[in-house]
Parts: sequence; C-alpha cells; structure tokens
Amino acid sequence: MAEFKERIQLEELCFHCGDKIQETGYHLDDHDFCCLGCQTVYQVLKAGGMQQYYRYNQHPGKSNKSRQEDFSYLDEPQIANKLIDFKDSKITIITFYIPAIHCSSCIWLLENLYKLNPNILQSRVDFMKKQASITFNHELISLKDLVYLLVNIGYDPKITLQDVIKEGNQKNLNPLVAKIAVAGFCFGNSMLFSFPDYFGMGDFEHEYASFFGYINLAFGLPVLLYCASDYFKSAYFSLTQKRLNLDVPLALGILVLFLRSAFEVITHAGAGFTDTLCSLVFFILIGKWVQQRTYYHISFERDYRSYFPVAVTVLTEAGDKPVQLSEVRIGDRILVRNNEIIPADAILLKGEAAIDFSFVTGESSPINKILGEIIYAGGRQTGEAIELEVVKPISQSYLTKLWNNENYKDYDRHFQTFVNFISKYFTVVLLAIACFAAIFWASDGNANRAWGAFTAVLIIACPCALALSSPFTLSAALSIFDRNKFYVKNTAAIEQMATIDTLVFDKTGTISSPRSSSIYFEGTLGVADRKLLHAVCRNSGHPLSREIVKWLEVSSDMLVQDFKELPGKGITAVVNSRVIQVGSAAFLGIGDIKTDGSAVFIRIGGELKGYFTMEQSWRNGLSALVENFKPHYDLHLISGDNDRRLDALRLIFPSKSKLLFNQSPLEKLEVVQHFQQEGKHVCMIGDGLNDAGALRRADMGIAVSDDINNFSPGCDAILDGESFSKLPDFFAFSKDAVKVIHMSFVISLLYNVIGLSFAVRGMMSPLFAAILMPISTVTIISFTSLMTRWYAKRHKL
Repeated sequence: MAEFKERIQLEELCFHCGDKIQETGYHLDDHDFCCLGCQTVYQVLKAGGMQQYYRYNQHPGKSNKSRQEDFSYLDEPQIANKLIDFKDSKITIITFYIPAIHCSSCIWLLENLYKLNPNILQSRVDFMKKQASITFNHELISLKDLVYLLVNIGYDPKITLQDVIKEGNQKNLNPLVAKIAVAGFCFGNSMLFSFPDYFGMGDFEHEYASFFGYINLAFGLPVLLYCASDYFKSAYFSLTQKRLNLDVPLALGILVLFLRSAFEVITHAGAGFTDTLCSLVFFILIGKWVQQRTYYHISFERDYRSYFPVAVTVLTEAGDKPVQLSEVRIGDRILVRNNEIIPADAILLKGEAAIDFSFVTGESSPINKILGEIIYAGGRQTGEAIELEVVKPISQSYLTKLWNNENYKDYDRHFQTFVNFISKYFTVVLLAIACFAAIFWASDGNANRAWGAFTAVLIIACPCALALSSPFTLSAALSIFDRNKFYVKNTAAIEQMATIDTLVFDKTGTISSPRSSSIYFEGTLGVADRKLLHAVCRNSGHPLSREIVKWLEVSSDMLVQDFKELPGKGITAVVNSRVIQVGSAAFLGIGDIKTDGSAVFIRIGGELKGYFTMEQSWRNGLSALVENFKPHYDLHLISGDNDRRLDALRLIFPSKSKLLFNQSPLEKLEVVQHFQQEGKHVCMIGDGLNDAGALRRADMGIAVSDDINNFSPGCDAILDGESFSKLPDFFAFSKDAVKVIHMSFVISLLYNVIGLSFAVRGMMSPLFAAILMPISTVTIISFTSLMTRWYAKRHKL
C-alpha cells in the first residue's frame, strides 16, 4: 500500500516539464506526461538517443501544450533574409532568442541538435543572453522546419524583425525581480509576526505564540520552494555530477534554517528562524540582482553604444566619404576595397566579388558573388573594390561575436585560474569548518550555539565576491577603453595587455600619420594615365594607395580586371587591356633606385612612368609617447620602408632599441617570434594590413586605424589614430585594473576570514550573516567600479 501511494505521488508530476498531471494523462516507458506534446518531445529525444537530457536536471523541459503557431511565412525569402546572419550556396547561420533556456539541460540539448537532425551542422548557446546560434544545411532542412523542430522539443524561438537581444536581456531579469518581491513580502510579514519574540511577550502574545510560529512557517514555504529554488537546482545538479559547486553550502544553509524552524515550531520548542530564512534569501537575491544588472549595463553599453574605431567608405554625390560604423544607414552605398571586411549585410551593385568567409564559417576559399546577390556581414573581399548597398543595420554585437569566435591565440587567464582553484576547494573546506564548529559546540553541551555556528558558517563565507572581482573590473575597463576609441577584443586581452614588457612598432600608418603627409611624383603622367592609375589604386586599402588616389585629383570608373595585391610588395591589374603595376622597385624588377622617402613606382603598359615619394609626419606626441614608455618597456621598430629616416628615429627611440627596415610581412612575424623566444611578452602595434601575421603572432596585437576599414580578426585591439598619444595611459590603466583585482581579492579574503572567525565561535547570528553576505557582493562590485573609474580619471581617460 505504501509503495502504491509513493507511485501515485511520483506520477502526479509530468516527467518532462514537471507540471501537475490532470485527470487525463499520458503514459509511456514507465513515465507519465501531462500532455501529448510533452510525450512527443520525450519520443523525439529517445529516438535521437538523447535521453541524457533528463539526467542533468529533474523535469528540465517546458510544457508543450497548445502549439498551433504557423511558421509558413519563413518560406518567404524576403522575410528569411532579414532574420539570418549568413547564407551561402549550402549553409545558413541564424541566431535565435529562446526565452525557455533556463538550465544546463537546455544548453546540452540545444548544442546537440545535430543528433536530432544531422542536417544541423553546429549550434552554440549563449546562456546569459538566452541565444542559440545555429548553422544548418538549408538544402536539406528549411528554416521553417528548423523552427518547428525547436518548437517540438519545447524551445520556441522568439522571431521578430527587430533586434531582440536588448529586450531579451532586460526580460531575463524579470523572474529574478518576481522572486525578490515574494521574498521581500514574506520577509516583511515574518518580521512583523516575530516582533513579540524580539521585544518580549506579554500574556496575550503567549497565547498566540504557536499560531504566530505556524504563520511564519507558512511564509517560509514559498521562500524555500520558489525564491531559493535556483540554488537547490544548482546544488542538485552539482551533486549529480559528483562535484561541489558554490551553491551547495548556501542551499544547505537555507535548508537547515527551514528544517530547524519547522522542528521548533512543530515541537513548540521555540519560534524558529523563519524571519532569518526569509531575510537571507531576500538579501542574497538583492545581491544577485545588483550583479546581473551591472553585468547587463556593461554588456549593453559595449554591444550597442561602442563601435569599432573603423571607418566605412560611403559613396556620395560629392565623392568617397569615410564614415564611422555607427553612422552607416540602410540604403547607403559603400565601397569595400581589397582585404576589407564587409560591415553589414549588403547587395552587390558593382564589381567582381570574391568573398573570404573564414571569419564567419572557418572556410577560407573565396566565394564568387554575382550582381544583385546579398553578401553577409563578416566576409572579406579579396580582389578589386566592390560597391554595395546596405540592406540591414550594422550589428556591433554580431561583429564582436565573430571577432571573439576567432581562435587565433590562447590567453593566459591568471585570475580565472586562481578563482577556479579557490572555488574547487572552497566548498569542501567550508563544509568541514561548519561541521567542526557544530560538533565542537554540541560536545560542549551548547546545542543552540552549535546550530547557530553551523548555519552562520555556511551563510557568511562566500567566494562570490572573489569570483566577481575579475569580470567586473575588466568589463568596466573595457567600457572605458571603448569610450576612448580603443576597442579591445575581450577581458582576457586586458589581462594579457598588463603582462606586456616589449613594444614593437610599425612605421608607415602607425607612428607616422597618413593625415599629414606630403607626396611628390618624379616622372610624367598624362590625364589618361592618371585615370588608369586611379582605377587601380582605388581598389587598395593601403595608406600609400589612398594617398596616391588623393594626389591624382581625377575620378575613373574604368573596369579593373585581374586585380592582385601582394602585401609589402605592390599591385598588378589590367585596365583597358593594359597591365598596370604599382609597388616597390624590387616588385617591378627595376633594381635598387635611391629615393627620398617611401617610393612607389608606376609602370603602365610596360613603360616605367616614374615614382611617388612620400613624407609622412610623425604622429602628434610621438616623442612624449616614447619617453613615457621608455622606463618600463623595451621599444623596437620594424618597417617595410627604407632606412632614409633612420637618424631621425634614432633621436626618438632609446639607444638599445632595434630599428629594422625593408622587412617583409614574414620577416616582421619572425622578429616577433625571436623576441618571444627570449622570454619577452610582445605587443605588436601596426596598421593591420601588412602586419596581420605579426599582429596575430604577438601576445597582444593592436591595429591602428585612421578612417580606414582595416579590421583584422587576428588583432586583439583596434586603436583610433586620434587616440594614439594615449597609448601609455592605456597600458598603465591595464596594470591599474589588475591592481584593483588584487585589492578586491584581499578585501574578499579578509571578509571571509573575519566573518568565519566570528561565525565559528557562535558569535554571529544567522540573520546578521544573511545581511553581510550580499553586502559583501555589493561592496566588491561598488569597489571595483569606483576604483576602476578613479584610475581612469587619474589617467584622464
């Protein structure tokens, strides 16, 4: 009979979603389901060999009742094209906002969709944003069928033509706010009914003491079962994985408080600690809300207010105009040159497009596009310049995601390693201390003190503040860098930046400014030759090519064929059946010719027309910048130009600096490797074009941009040329950010040591511990934010 009752109780909840089963349920494989939808999801997962979904969490799914939505509109190409991130002849990439993502089982299932349908090639989940990025073969599964698959397994995507990431992030906070409201309500009322205990009971209150205790216990139930449910789920999952996470002692402390309160109320041994339980959960949730709200603000500011300091060339009636990413609008006609990134989804209007989508898909083979075809953001043009019309707004968050998906280098995340080490042993040590304190006081005959010490130890000690120090400090530093037109890839790059001890500069376009240059031509160029040269140089994004285009003062829309640009050497192309070559003397095979400044030789139709010499002024504040760096860093320069200005640079750079000239891109990379082999932590600062290999190889690569779309996925940061003089402040600030993390670590450790010393001795009530614990979290967040901004103000950032 007992076994039958137990079975009835187990069968009251749906095996898939956990909802209560009504009179008519469904039964399959010794499992009960609340509706046919939940049973169908179970069958789908079982058929795909994915029963593991139910191992990670109990009732991990969502109810699948009444799913009648029609997604046939997704078969319309015009609508589908507005939703997808990327599409080629075979694969499509799309990002869905899925509100149902709530636990580890959700992540596991969504990242294993390929087991349900082999035509889904890859899926990645961003748990914080509740987003899933899915890559699928659209020849074998349509977008509509993909959405129906998600719906059938209980993960309905929110489909809208508007950007829902901001709205989604905001909505993610709503369930937490509801839990805070419930916990606050129960906390306030339990305190009200506990006042007689605090101030002494009269005869009247003694008559109702038991009644008040049961009311308080009733207030504790929703706090235990609803408000604190996330901590119990996390702790349960941790235990099923045979490990102890940081929520285990917290969940245990909450459970002990409730059981102790229930025992005292039911046995009339005391009033219990329900008010303490409610206050504990309330204050912990407040701390969690502050943490998530701060993270949301930082994430929002980075994704939607800060843009790469990279310019896009917009074609207007007045001519070519460099425009910042944030100012590009739908309908703008843009020019994308050789090796430039396509910043937004656009239609090809003119030119031969050969797009390298390795930035998006990992496949480096160029894909040819025809006129009128959509080219998706993130592709890189390889060949002549093309003209496009923007059809979708620039998504800064999408470009940032692509950038961070690039696996060019592994960062040494010292703080994350340290926090992981602490967290690994923290819970075990904490439980040992709590048990030791309880046994010590219980053996001394002081049961109440044993209960109090055990509970207070579990509550007061919290490594959360320790874990928050690094991400919040570095995220605040990211936003400060962004504000100063220095866009760093991610927080790990800031940690890397703080370890740098060697700086290697490029010359042209890096320490020299393309905005203040003088250009001269030796030879003869007629009007027809100028138009031919303009047609070729307009396709290149190299600073010298852009200067030549300005000097020519003509415009040309001649068709350019067989355009090829060799980094560090030159350009060759065919215009009107004539071969045009632009580049160094070695590239044109004319021997070594002594020139003043950087020389670019011109050959048209086999005839040498002459050469350009260019003098670029040093950037403002270069001497002061070198002086600021000199005491703390080894400084070097490697350039592809000749050494004509060696004497001037010797006066600027320290005597021990290596100044290397006539270096090819490969030789620059080898120089960086040589410094690294000597044990140096190297930062390469270049223009992102000829220096791409060295930028990628260096421990930290910074690409300097001056109204140029030279975004290089291999770099770790992009610096606007206007902020070049602030580089010493940026590096000093990265070291200060690390100092803030060290200080917050010390504060957090002191808090835990002092708090535990009082808790172990039974001198701290669980209520006081409950108040202190979230205060420590808020304190660390406030400290890191204020100190980071104080250091930024100190450096005038």
